[in-house]
Amino acid sequence: MLKVMIVDEAVERAEVLQQALTRAGYEVIAYVPSTFDLHRQVSALKPDIVIIDTDSPDRDTLENLCVVTRDDPRPVVMFTHDGDSEKIRAATQAGVSAYVVDGMPGERIGPIIDAAVARFEQFQALKRELDDIEEKLADRKVIEKAKGILMKSRNLSEEEAFSALRKQAMESNSRLADVSRQLIAVAGLIS
Repeated sequence: MLKVMIVDEAVERAEVLQQALTRAGYEVIAYVPSTFDLHRQVSALKPDIVIIDTDSPDRDTLENLCVVTRDDPRPVVMFTHDGDSEKIRAATQAGVSAYVVDGMPGERIGPIIDAAVARFEQFQALKRELDDIEEKLADRKVIEKAKGILMKSRNLSEEEAFSALRKQAMESNSRLADVSRQLIAVAGLIS
């Protein structure tokens, strides 16, 4: 059962949403009346999904969502009456997984949440993949720089420099990139 946090400035609207969620089998763990300090509340309560019901997403709401997305990402569904394409774009960039205009029909809540969770998971997988690629590229640059230092200082070929780095990594039970960073740091101290 997914744990849901509701954010809505209108108490009556939040109660209707809470009832629809409960009927659909979700556990509503919190209701908060505004997005002020949302990142702290999300961090403390650890909901599986955040649902924001608002007439129109304002700048403060979007900024608070950006902080949540950066620090403690999770699926976010936004129900709103504002179908402005710029607002939709801004909300999506802030981390909204599903932006639903003109109300929240109770029978659609499950599929909307499922779609938001699936989109969020797909985005997170792509983000992890991108982070991994960026880390590998950074490691490759460091290794190339360390090889260059060895080639210049010890008059080694590229193959010999790489072998020396690999040998040191194996002997110290370290990653090749970490050994390369250490070599670069030492070279910086003595030059």
